[in-house]
Amino acid sequence: MLANVNAEHSMNARLATAPFLILAAVLAMNADGQTSAQNENPYAAMAPVDQYLMNRDAEIALARSAAPESISRDAKVLVLGRHGYETASEGKNGFVCAVERSWMAPFDNREFWNPKIRGAICYNPAAARSVLPITLVRTEMALGGVSIADMPGRLKAAYARKPLPALEPAAMSFMMSKGAYLTDDGHHNVPHVMFYTPIIDGANWGADVPNSPIYLLPHGGAPEPVNIFIITARSWSDGTPVAAPHIGH
Repeated sequence: MLANVNAEHSMNARLATAPFLILAAVLAMNADGQTSAQNENPYAAMAPVDQYLMNRDAEIALARSAAPESISRDAKVLVLGRHGYETASEGKNGFVCAVERSWMAPFDNREFWNPKIRGAICYNPAAARSVLPITLVRTEMALGGVSIADMPGRLKAAYARKPLPALEPAAMSFMMSKGAYLTDDGHHNVPHVMFYTPIIDGANWGADVPNSPIYLLPHGGAPEPVNIFIITARSWSDGTPVAAPHIGH
């Protein structure tokens, strides 16, 4: 994706299918340019909870790999338990690293219940306070047996009652882990950073225009009143360059 910026304007449409597991739709394009959504969905229902869980040490390592070690080594780390995220390590710098699961995808995403999804992410302090709570609420609903049909309404109600905090300025996150797994199809991963804003016109950021490296994830009527601007990276969190298969379409 990095090697052919001029050709990437079609990426905007593909991004519409993955507001929090960023780039999953891009990665889901197979060699024929067809999405696997045309096939029968093997993830029509939630799998047993055990399939979404990880070895604790492995999850801590994966979560920290979302950002450069200079940031993640002092970050708080959360791991997924049977009833929600739990603190595995306290932090010093205000960043919070975790591994998102499939239920952070759009509600109509065919991989919404894919137990293989592992979206390693590290939030900066502003995002930890105002974006991470969305992940915690979605996770609580998923593990609590709330249906996909009921989740959007519950999120809207949560914002209406104001138990979810307003988005803070300068909220951003890293998703630069080599070990992340965002989709079953195509290339499973790509390093990127994300910037969160209130719902605004992407032109304010120069997004989705010729030669711009910035892409706006279409909001698509999601319950969360948040825009996500995406910038792909040329290296993984450990500093190694992105291999050719991950560059371009």
